[in-house]
Formats: sequence, structure tokens, C-alpha cells
Amino acid sequence: MSDTIIRQMRVEDIDQVMQVEAVSFGTPWTKDIFVNELKENPYAVYFVIEKSGTVIGYCGLWVIIDEAQITNIAILPEHRGKKYGQALFHFVINQAVALGAKQLSLEVRVSNLPAQNMYKKFGLVPGGIRKNYYTDNYEDALVMWVKL
Repeated sequence: MSDTIIRQMRVEDIDQVMQVEAVSFGTPWTKDIFVNELKENPYAVYFVIEKSGTVIGYCGLWVIIDEAQITNIAILPEHRGKKYGQALFHFVINQAVALGAKQLSLEVRVSNLPAQNMYKKFGLVPGGIRKNYYTDNYEDALVMWVKL
């Protein structure tokens, strides 16, 4: 991973982030959503992971007072299973702590066991179910959280 860096997302990264988004989610966010998150949302901070200068993944974080929420995280399919997601998630957790968060939560598809297993490595535990959370197929979301 010596050729990778993790840094705060910039507006000029959005086109590459959209490529990650398109292959990762059934109902991808639009470019306008990312622009709004970066420019207008005072609670949002987003990060990208680059390999050899190309964005291969990203993660969004909202921090409101002392609570952090992961909005989304994705890695290009050809780079999954190679610890890039773990490196990015670890970095983002550290950023949440630096921003004053005392706990962190996220939603994950109940069928996404690889992601759930990764989150468990960071101490996240199941906290409940959001029924029919995902609008593309009405799959339930598992809410996971951890005290930081």
C-alpha cells in the first residue's frame, strides 16, 4: 500500500468518485449530492483513497456535536479484499475522534456480510434494524455503532 494515500475529498475528485459510486451501489448518489455535501453541508467531511494517483474509493462522514455517522463508503470492485477499505475506515474513524466524536454509527445492508465483518474488526456492534431502508430493493439495514 506504499503507493496509496488517503486525503480529504475535493470537488475536482467527484468525477472519479462517481465512477466508484456507479459500480458500487444500485441507487448511486448524483454528482449534485456530492457537490452539496462538500460545499454546503457544515457537518460533512469526505475522504478519498488514491492508488497511484487514481481514486479507488471514498468515505463520507458527518459529525454533529459528538456523534459521527458514516454516510457511505465504497472501494472499486477490483480493489476490494485487499485491505484498502480497512485502511480508509481506520483513517476516517481517527478523523471522527479528532473532530470530537464520542460514538460512530452507520447503516449496512443485512446481506453485506463482508462489510459487517470489517466493521466488527473496529468494534462496531449491531444496534438495530431499519426495515426496508434501501430504496432499490427495500432491503433492511443493520444499524451498527461503536463508542470511540
